[in-house]
Amino acid sequence: MHYALVVNPASGNRRGVAIAAQAADRLGSAGHVTTRIQGENAAGARDQLKHAIDTGLDGVIVVGGDGALHDVLDHVADTDLAFGLIPAGSGNDTARSLGIPVNDTDAAVDLIVAGHVRRVDLARTGEAYVATVIASGFDSKVNERANAMTWPRGNMRYNIAILTELRSFQPLEFTLTLDGERIQREAMLVAVGNGPSFGGGLRICEGASIDDGLLDVVIINPVSKAKLLRVFPMLYKGTHTTLPEFERHLVREVTLASAGIVAYGDGERLGPLPITATVQPGALRVFAPPVA
Repeated sequence: MHYALVVNPASGNRRGVAIAAQAADRLGSAGHVTTRIQGENAAGARDQLKHAIDTGLDGVIVVGGDGALHDVLDHVADTDLAFGLIPAGSGNDTARSLGIPVNDTDAAVDLIVAGHVRRVDLARTGEAYVATVIASGFDSKVNERANAMTWPRGNMRYNIAILTELRSFQPLEFTLTLDGERIQREAMLVAVGNGPSFGGGLRICEGASIDDGLLDVVIINPVSKAKLLRVFPMLYKGTHTTLPEFERHLVREVTLASAGIVAYGDGERLGPLPITATVQPGALRVFAPPVA
């Protein structure tokens, strides 16, 4: 088999290139051929990948996290190409949803060598596909603030952005259209989940299945600022679903609208609301363990 190996050099604390080399060696030993795709930026890598696909490939393997995956979904979704993921990012939520080992490169490669392909859903917003969660509201405002900061780096920047945003944050007016039914809510945030988690294990859409042909729309209705800070740690366990402010809908299509709010998908900026997301059942053929 001939695979494109798409590498995000910054992944894995800048160990992406070394992880990719390890993966290429293991794939080569199993009789597979790999073509390295590593651009100076995302646009350059996409151009290289398009050329490689046009010349003939059996699949595409990404070494990176959810953001790196997001950058190539439009090339592999709704095609016959098999997709492989070797986790090397800060979040790796897609890998967790699929049962791909996140701290064992050899084990992740062995899943590809084993050749078991599973079909999973994607969310589509215009021309962009999303594998994990579309976020809007408090969390997306925090992302906007964190992305505008030049210091500090890493998780501390995100934590500072949370505290800074919280000082002035007020519940937001959302208009949601759920499979044609329009509702209005004042909410802290609205998340659309193809899978259960985003942001490195924040299980905002606890219970969401990546292959049920549905999107989970989660609304966190207004809470006090103190309670919002208490709720955030609950997201790592998914226990926030017991809160009275938690609201969940299962849909095939949703439109989110809220003035001045930007949506993020797979941790990447999608653009300002309104935005419509539609489930694309079985859109991705991905190497993953068999479903138990």
